[in-house]
Amino acid sequence: MSNLTTLLVANRGEIACRVMRTAKAMGLTTVAVHSAIDRDARHTREADIRVDLGGSKATDSYLQIDKLIAAAQASGAQAIHPGYGFLSENADFARAIEAAGLIFLGPPASAIDAMGSKSAAKALMETAGVPLVPGYHGEAQDLETFRSACERIGYPVLLKATAGGGGKGMKVVEDVSQLAEALASAQREALSSFGNGQMLVEKYLLKPRHVEIQVFADQQGHCLYLNERDCSIQRRHQKVVEEAPAPGLSVEQRKAMGEAAVRAAQAIGYVGAGTVEFLLDARGEFFFMEMNTRLQVEHPVTEAITGLDLVAWQIRVAQGEPLPITQEQVPLIGHAIEVRLYAEDPANDFLPATGNLALYRESAPGPGRRVDSGVAQGDSVSPFYDPMLGKLIAWGEDREQARLRLLSMLDEFAVGGLKTNLGFLRRIIGHPAFAAAELDTGFIPRYQDELLPPSGDLSDAFWQTAGVAFMQSLPTADGPWADRRGFRVGLPAEVSLHLSSGGQDRLVTLADNTSQWCAEQLLTEQQGVRRSHLAVRNGAVLYLRWDGEMQAVSLFDPIAAVEANQSHQGGLTAPMNGSIVRVLVEVGQAVEAGAQLVVLEAMKMEHSIRAPQAGVVKALFCQEGEMVAEGSALVELETAD
Repeated sequence: MSNLTTLLVANRGEIACRVMRTAKAMGLTTVAVHSAIDRDARHTREADIRVDLGGSKATDSYLQIDKLIAAAQASGAQAIHPGYGFLSENADFARAIEAAGLIFLGPPASAIDAMGSKSAAKALMETAGVPLVPGYHGEAQDLETFRSACERIGYPVLLKATAGGGGKGMKVVEDVSQLAEALASAQREALSSFGNGQMLVEKYLLKPRHVEIQVFADQQGHCLYLNERDCSIQRRHQKVVEEAPAPGLSVEQRKAMGEAAVRAAQAIGYVGAGTVEFLLDARGEFFFMEMNTRLQVEHPVTEAITGLDLVAWQIRVAQGEPLPITQEQVPLIGHAIEVRLYAEDPANDFLPATGNLALYRESAPGPGRRVDSGVAQGDSVSPFYDPMLGKLIAWGEDREQARLRLLSMLDEFAVGGLKTNLGFLRRIIGHPAFAAAELDTGFIPRYQDELLPPSGDLSDAFWQTAGVAFMQSLPTADGPWADRRGFRVGLPAEVSLHLSSGGQDRLVTLADNTSQWCAEQLLTEQQGVRRSHLAVRNGAVLYLRWDGEMQAVSLFDPIAAVEANQSHQGGLTAPMNGSIVRVLVEVGQAVEAGAQLVVLEAMKMEHSIRAPQAGVVKALFCQEGEMVAEGSALVELETAD
């Protein structure tokens, strides 16, 4: 067994923090790498040693194999953990680490080659007799080949990056008219995220469940499965909720899927942690999807129901230690549910959000509660990387206890300064269909109206509560101004405030009330019922929790309101910070409603800027390769009316 003392984590965010937590507990020195943008990120603050890779984009930093190897050698690290995403499933990276005499905390490069390509993996499984979803996994990548394959398979189809994961380079195509645009966009996303634009296509199954098996193998040839996870609740093919074990899965189904997963891993000489993903249909039949040759984002739910530390297992197995238990000894205790917290705007088609975390409060620790995060209050969320802030994991003796515990954690969590999906997650976990474990990949679209209700006008009750909280939270003043109530001879004390929140504003008049503000909690009482609202002051802004959402409240600024209104007139603007990857029109060109004008890349995903109505392009304010800020004018469109 090698003498490992120092571990470099070739990643960022919550997975880097999570890996370093176990490494430190095992007495290892930890090394963080970072881009120029991430110089002061949380994962660098928590490491013992940090190495600057330079650059801003992932392609200039976290995807640079030579820089990562050099960082390991300069810091004295003997091993590299790839995390997930970036180079975690890159066989060339694994080979480069081995060639440098370092330890790769992942499978052999040959196993990554076999399973890292979705096309190669499906061919391998077909040979092994594992049932596959109908599709095309060939080398030819031209549009005509995909058009023929889609006609043979039948629409709808799913385009997927062969080297991909996390929903990047993945598009649903409903009919042939969408194919060319979707294929080109998926190829660009795949190339940007993984350095490989190779695609496959398969039949898009209706109402399937996404059930995956966690496998683990040692260097002695032993392999076992650590139960399964249900990851069916997704949006844009990105997992949102994961749980273990999969609700309703029989002992026989678990055994059949687990043994198939182990056979797949052993067939390629697998070592370390991996996940074999299946689609499970309503009849109980399962189809191989892909194998992820790395640690998964959702591994904490497996740790919660087994009591095992999978990162510790990775470190030990990479040093030659055998698996410490047999298949018969694998625990399955209780139930665990995880949700992914993203910086994004669910009300605006889940557009990624960038900016400063003016407020960031995690749920209180306790039994069955876990938060894996990669940020802290005051950190910035940039447009260069995935927008996930962290994960909330709840364990219970049964599924309902885990669900209720997770609801409580979501109620305690608070983020201010940018949009998040916290309220959206709360509505999913609280939904009756989720409580009844009615799960499939169409869950979010099916209940979209309930999960994404229109925002509407803020209520009178909100404005009154906001006004009281705003006044109560003002810094205490001395002297005659300490009493903030208005003073009118012979009349009740009153004060008026013109407040704004969420693009709305209201003149609020406050009279004497019995509300109390203490330790960032506003206590209100109406008709004998007392309620507590989280109310956190940050400079001139008050963050007030209302109906599960954190609302930013400030004094109304009429000049800023006029400027904001003017900035939205006469042009199409960037919905977020990002990079212009394609400009599809030119000045003077006539376009139809819905036509693509510009393609913006942010958070490793492409977002199309489309014409809201028919017109003529009057001006262009951007060019390909340019970085633009949120709100920047991109195109001016002259319409007929």
